[in-house]
Amino acid sequence: MGGLAALAREAGHRVTGCDAGVYPPMSDQLRALGIELIEGYGADQMALRPDVFVVGNVVSRTRLPDGTPKFPLMEAILDAGAAYTSGPQWLAEHVLQGRHVLAVAGTHGKTTTTAMLTWILEANGLNPGFLVGGVPMNFGVSARLGCGAAVRSAQVKEEPAQPPRSPLFVIEADEYDTAFFDKRSKFVHYRPRTAILNNLEFDHADIFDNLAAIERQFHHLIRTVPGTGRVVANGLEESLERVLHQGLWSELRSFGAAVSDFTAEGEPHAFDVLERGQPVARVEWALTGVHNQLNALAAIAAAEHVGVSPADAARALAQFENVRRRMEVRGTVPINGGPVTVYDDFAHHPTAIRTTLDGLRRRLGSPSTGNGGRILAVFEPRSNTMKLGTMKSQLPWSLEAADLAFCHTGGLDWDAVEALRPMGERASVARSIDELVAQVSAAARGGDHIVCMSNGGFGGVHARLLAALERYSTSD
Repeated sequence: MGGLAALAREAGHRVTGCDAGVYPPMSDQLRALGIELIEGYGADQMALRPDVFVVGNVVSRTRLPDGTPKFPLMEAILDAGAAYTSGPQWLAEHVLQGRHVLAVAGTHGKTTTTAMLTWILEANGLNPGFLVGGVPMNFGVSARLGCGAAVRSAQVKEEPAQPPRSPLFVIEADEYDTAFFDKRSKFVHYRPRTAILNNLEFDHADIFDNLAAIERQFHHLIRTVPGTGRVVANGLEESLERVLHQGLWSELRSFGAAVSDFTAEGEPHAFDVLERGQPVARVEWALTGVHNQLNALAAIAAAEHVGVSPADAARALAQFENVRRRMEVRGTVPINGGPVTVYDDFAHHPTAIRTTLDGLRRRLGSPSTGNGGRILAVFEPRSNTMKLGTMKSQLPWSLEAADLAFCHTGGLDWDAVEALRPMGERASVARSIDELVAQVSAAARGGDHIVCMSNGGFGGVHARLLAALERYSTSD
């Protein structure tokens, strides 16, 4: 919604917004754009008399225990018969019309892959518009309209070059529902011509009963891709095979599996890209992890659809700076034995936690052989799915690469101690951020890597940890 507000502002609208507890980097971005942010959802905001209220999916008809509405502004909008719409619907009608939309869907890696694809197009002179669920560091903002440059035609050997098509817009395509009044997945509004299906696992247990229900929504997305469009799918995912089996009306390009159209040879930080078995590019960059190698293949395959060669795409990825809160280094503190590094990462689903930690472990090497530092995983099960405890049994598996794990349990209704019992003394829990900081700072030693993982602000734990470590370093 913050990115959408930025697009509306760039388009010349006066924009205000309301939310509760907004945190960086989005709060910083909105402030820099001059977008007024009102704390809370008071009905007095009706006095603003906007042309339309754009409603995010955090808003509901929920009532508090005393019977008062949780979102009084929404009740006032309904009572007044004022104009309102959902974020995805507004975007579809006012921004995406007439553009070649490249949508990135999947349980994991949407934000990073969207940023990769956008940067590839930007570095190759296509100046795309974009909306990303984070802040790509190559751009410094989460959204922009783009200049409307025409798409370069893909050069196909058997056919003459096609005329320029519509201007490009790259969007992170979320399967979560649209709004309390529109229970379709957000991505069905976007009508992409190029669609990436990065992966697909069970998530969003608060709105989906099972994996099959999510697969059906992905099938609905595929139904909207035109016959001249391209679907780029992860060949390693059985769930996506089932989705494709439900129907496909567009060109298909796969990646990841040995028999896929696009594959990789080499380590995640330096690898050759093969298209149908033939080397076509080489990627050498700062990112780690097999998951980012797969993200790169997906972005390269999508960029090819709009005329960017794999070699040109790979050259652009060499300058890709990732997204804020994706293994972003928040600071280092010198302690005897070496510096302690604190990272901020958005991982919250067990698979995302595992791939994040595995990527770091692969880069560091093993501490048992003296080749790498320890990994201290600090996390909070904050997403709706994790709060429900649906995936609590997967936590020990997701944390295998960590030497120590620290779980913030505030707000949980399930027993985190029991869920983490298979980890033995490697796992600790804390009810408050203060207790968590005390536990981690007491356990830290020189050379450690502390990875803080949450899809929220995490109570400013990163800065508080760095401050505690500084005090420890000074006293030592």
